[in-house]
Amino acid sequence: MLRRSLPLLLLLVSTPLWANDRSRDSLGVFGDWGAFRDPETPRCYAIAEAEANSSRRDFQPFASVATWPSRNVRAQVHFRLGRRLAENPRVQLAIGGERYTLTAGDGDAWAADTRTDRAIVAAMRAAGGMSVSATDMRGNRFTDRYSLDGAATAIDAANVGCAQIR
Repeated sequence: MLRRSLPLLLLLVSTPLWANDRSRDSLGVFGDWGAFRDPETPRCYAIAEAEANSSRRDFQPFASVATWPSRNVRAQVHFRLGRRLAENPRVQLAIGGERYTLTAGDGDAWAADTRTDRAIVAAMRAAGGMSVSATDMRGNRFTDRYSLDGAATAIDAANVGCAQIR
């Protein structure tokens, strides 16, 4: 388990995504997912990087599920995709037998509404993996894949981490 968690820990320590956020608190690493609290924003989130592959990437892809107490937002799903997207991309999330069409722009994708966020998080809790497929700006289809090992626990830790923040 430590061997599998080490790449995530190294990512969390070294990636610019977190480098400017010195105020965040680690809530733990759970399988392939980590949970954090940022009291300045305030927000809490569960996050994981996409599985490694040999395809070209414009960005380091990650998936996150965030709670923003001051905005009354819970379990908001966000994906940073591995490539810049085509003008009108069709972005599909597959979790188990479920498929979701995501809203997207540039290199990011998210659920269209809170109902879809909730459905995605429920599917994440029950599945072992998920994948996001889209068309990049060169017209090529690509897929970012994620392990969901530890996702449910990391999401719960993020929710508990922000339970007292208003």
